[in-house]
Amino acid sequence: MNPVAKKILITLGFLLIYRVLAYVPVPGVNLEVIKDFFAGHQNDALGLLNMFSGNAVSRMSIIALGVMPYITASIIMELLAATFPKLGELKKDSQGFQKYMKIIKYATVAIAFIQAIGIAIGLTSMTGRMGESAVMIDTTTFVILTAFSMLGGTMLLVWIGEQISERGIGNGISLIIFAGIVSSIPSAIVGLLNLVDVGEISVIGLLAIILIAIGVIVFIIYVELAERRIPVAYQKKVLMQNRFKRVMNYIPIKLNLSGVIPPIFASALLMFPLTLLSGATNPILVEIRDLLNPNGALFHILEFILVVFFAYFYASIVFNAKEIAENLKKQGGFIPGIRPGEQTVKYLNQVANYLTFWGALYLGIITVLPWILIKLLGINFYFGGTAVLIVVQVAIDTMRRIQAQLMMQKYEILSAKGF
Repeated sequence: MNPVAKKILITLGFLLIYRVLAYVPVPGVNLEVIKDFFAGHQNDALGLLNMFSGNAVSRMSIIALGVMPYITASIIMELLAATFPKLGELKKDSQGFQKYMKIIKYATVAIAFIQAIGIAIGLTSMTGRMGESAVMIDTTTFVILTAFSMLGGTMLLVWIGEQISERGIGNGISLIIFAGIVSSIPSAIVGLLNLVDVGEISVIGLLAIILIAIGVIVFIIYVELAERRIPVAYQKKVLMQNRFKRVMNYIPIKLNLSGVIPPIFASALLMFPLTLLSGATNPILVEIRDLLNPNGALFHILEFILVVFFAYFYASIVFNAKEIAENLKKQGGFIPGIRPGEQTVKYLNQVANYLTFWGALYLGIITVLPWILIKLLGINFYFGGTAVLIVVQVAIDTMRRIQAQLMMQKYEILSAKGF
């Protein structure tokens, strides 16, 4: 079998397992009560969490927490690594990186366990329309079973994500989030058509929504493919030595250096307290939860700020101007009009900071734009800009990886057979 096709099948196989797990409920839960409850919470925090989990929350699946605890743990570790240099040093060699990842997994266990207990306690006080309880077994037993089953489900998803990254194609964790969001699209479309059917949205309004959605997606693709190419010149001696090799004559710097990470990180951080407060009954906690409602202005203001922050933060991690300048100098290359060394580093940082400003602004605006349009058009469904960004960016990244794999395979065949 073609190696690329094999990797694609492995990826699809693990994603299929993920979707099957979304239908496995935690022990002792009354699914009818949960279903009725989520019917009236499509536009709040639970609706947002449900969308990212691929409707696993509304089924009270063992993977209802998704990979968000892992992402939250990763955020915490990235912030700590940026603050404490010794911790950041762990990522620079293979053994240290393994220790770094172990710490993230331990933190994931703690976060997932706390969130699972919070959800379980919230379910014990939930009742249906006729007063029936959402829990059908002993309360203590249910809390214990729910906590450990959801913890196991989250860690299983983390393992699946690792397997996809190692044996399949694409970033496993991103693809899991992608699959969860995409699985919610059909129900979102059906809900939109139902609004047209009952007369809440006109046919013209529906066409406007479709055109806006297509326009936003095209714009995202355009920006994601945009890059600044800084010209590079080489000494004549270097060009003669490498005349039979491909020499890069420019340095590509993407407009969006941080990729899909900022919206994912922002969503994970905002959903962490919302998950903990989902079953709160204390008036103060309920008020805080209501203030952070994803259908409200405060949520999207915080989301915009967090997306911009993480865009700058992650761009500073992935783009190392000093390393690029040193490699350029070793290869005998230079940027015309810029001295090698510190001047090159300074120039590259200036360009990267300029692009990051516009990239962060783009991410923030796209993230909150659908909510603004929803408010302006008066639509009663939620499918946020974060979801659109993640879907488009992960799709582009996966296609690039597939193309890279195909290109690598082509060169391997040429080198084996010869010209």
